[in-house]
Amino acid sequence: MEKLSFDLAAPNAPTGTRPMALVGVVASGNLEVLLERGGAPGRCTIEVNTAAHGFRPLWEAVTADFVARRAAGGLRIAINDGGARPDTVSLRLAQGVRSIEEPEA
Repeated sequence: MEKLSFDLAAPNAPTGTRPMALVGVVASGNLEVLLERGGAPGRCTIEVNTAAHGFRPLWEAVTADFVARRAAGGLRIAINDGGARPDTVSLRLAQGVRSIEEPEA
């Protein structure tokens, strides 16, 4: 298992008040993403657990693109990867931000 950590500048925080969100399922070709508020303002930390070794540059590119496109400031994100493709990672991260921005049920 490879563990990767990223600490990225993310000046925009997500709206809403939901404290956390969980999207995806760890299964063949997919991943699970847990987003939590409470990180440092203006920063987004991402921890990735993956069985696919040697893909750090790809994870760096996907996570940098994510914080450039989405309001991720103040989020702590944990990703448990089951072999997902980069487009699936981007989709799940976007779904996570959208979910955390929804009103609490």
